[in-house]
Amino acid sequence: MYVPVLDSKIVGDVIADFRRKKGVSQEVLSGLADIGRTHLSAIERGERKPTLETLYRLSNALDVKMSDIVREIENRID
Repeated sequence: MYVPVLDSKIVGDVIADFRRKKGVSQEVLSGLADIGRTHLSAIERGERKPTLETLYRLSNALDVKMSDIVREIENRID
């Protein structure tokens, strides 16, 4: 039986791209989102997947809708 799994590398790449588009460093974004910089770095490298809470904090810090980030992740999966 096939069980689909969300590719953490795609998630990380999307978050990193949104961060770069905003023109902020990992240090700044992690501070704005109130998460650890090493945690953000692990997410962007695809080593960890963000929880919904973390994704929500990141989207607010990036001043984008969480759904925009999810939509881009879905676009890259397809």
